[in-house]
Amino acid sequence: MKRPLFQLILIQFKEYYREPGIIFWSIIFPILIAWGLGIAFTNKGELIKNIAVVENSAAPVPVLRNFLKDAKKEVVRRDDQSEINLEKRVDEGKLGTIRYNFMITNWDNAILLLKRGVVPLIIEEKDGKLEYHFDPMNTDAQLTYLQVSGAITNSRLVENPADIIPLTKKGTRYIDFLIPGLIAMGLMMSTMWGISYSLIEKRAKKLLRRMLATPMKKSSFLISQFLARIVLTTMEAFLLYLFAHYYFGITIEGSLVGLALIFFAGMIAFTGIAIFVSARTSKTEIGNGLINAVVMPMMILSGIFFSYHNFPKAVIPIIQVLPLTMLADGIRSIFIEGAGLHELAVEIVTLSGVGIVFFLAGLRIYRWY
Repeated sequence: MKRPLFQLILIQFKEYYREPGIIFWSIIFPILIAWGLGIAFTNKGELIKNIAVVENSAAPVPVLRNFLKDAKKEVVRRDDQSEINLEKRVDEGKLGTIRYNFMITNWDNAILLLKRGVVPLIIEEKDGKLEYHFDPMNTDAQLTYLQVSGAITNSRLVENPADIIPLTKKGTRYIDFLIPGLIAMGLMMSTMWGISYSLIEKRAKKLLRRMLATPMKKSSFLISQFLARIVLTTMEAFLLYLFAHYYFGITIEGSLVGLALIFFAGMIAFTGIAIFVSARTSKTEIGNGLINAVVMPMMILSGIFFSYHNFPKAVIPIIQVLPLTMLADGIRSIFIEGAGLHELAVEIVTLSGVGIVFFLAGLRIYRWY
């Protein structure tokens, strides 16, 4: 009894290490992810904080001017407008160095930056003192307030005259930023796992071979995957929106047609990627690794749970061209900025193009069994 059992156990180990793909995706890939995230979150030389400042020349606040007098000035272009950034580094001792980027702007643009997640906090000069505007339910905004208010106060070694003005109206809350991102992420996860993993599993179980023995057209099979997933994903997104609408009071401020089109374009993009990912492999373990290699980086980088503007400036242009980033930004602009169809034309065309390219490439190399 013992020898057959030992041989059966040995067979399982041999099946594992004789498949290079399984070894890579189950051992090496998690190590690479841990290495990358470890470098990003443990060896960071300084913490970056973006803050919008609404200046009022009629009521300048000396403590703020004193704090920013030695800041590095930079003129940047954002949305076809010139913007002044003041960069100041503050050494917090054992807590490390914090780099504050103060974006000097007007009130309307400051609110827009906050809605987009570029800044978590707005500072306004009013009636001779500072006012801090932020969502009290946003922990990042709370921490930023504590850090910057403490730094400004310590710069003069006197009490900082300031007021806290909570931002609780729709569009400025963290939940308003989060829900559109969750809708975009849900679309990606539903499509990648619902289509890609399903196809890999069918190939592994030899079901695709049996289907091809029927009068079924190959194109009809793949199109059916796309159409069925549209219905299911739309239902999932609608239920999430209904919950957010009735529980948190979230509404859609922009174009419903634009929302429908960018949602459909996102479906095309991730369906194409899903077909491409599942084009060759018949091992579910490798399939798991391939799908996670696509979805995990975008979940972290694409601004779903926190703004991608917290990453270094050098990588932000790369993050912005990721499919999930374009989808989340597009949905978010409709929900909280009131964006119309014409403002999303580039994202809709780009996402559709990405999906078509990946679909055609996947179809060309597709292995049915």
